[in-house]
Amino acid sequence: MDDNWLALLQRQNQIKEIMETNQTTAKYGIALSEQDAKLIVAERNNTLREQRRVEFGPGIAGKIVYEFCDSAYIDQNNYTDTIIQLQEIFYLYKNEMLDEITDDELLHFMKEQFETVCFGDLEYLAGTCLNNFAQAIRAGYSGFRRTDGYGEYSKFDEVNRWDYELYLETLKELCWR
Repeated sequence: MDDNWLALLQRQNQIKEIMETNQTTAKYGIALSEQDAKLIVAERNNTLREQRRVEFGPGIAGKIVYEFCDSAYIDQNNYTDTIIQLQEIFYLYKNEMLDEITDDELLHFMKEQFETVCFGDLEYLAGTCLNNFAQAIRAGYSGFRRTDGYGEYSKFDEVNRWDYELYLETLKELCWR
């Protein structure tokens, strides 16, 4: 057995904390089994090793669950995998942003883009939205501190989004011809 008692205790506490999130997430129709929680903790440890990060305490999984549990793009079928991927993305971009952003600011930014720009697409979240934001932060941008991470992406979005009001107006014109 290569784990010491402290590591085992920490892992048990992390699993317990993740399991406690079920009290909140049940109202959204999602829950994690103990096996799911163990998998999330194991993947957290793998990701921390890959990203060469050290973390003390409960980890970010619980915060991710609370932040994302009401998402329109998460259901019981993709819940565990999505939490694991969000956890990986989180740690990757904490490094990419040189730890200049707090956990909460990053989570708020991730959730907002996941819901509004990415429509649940984790690849777009990581490969585009967070990449653009990380570049801005590495270049010295700090405006996210005033907004707690909310409403930031439009400043860095390179894609022209279509205007919903203009779309409705055009649709009305086409229908009334």
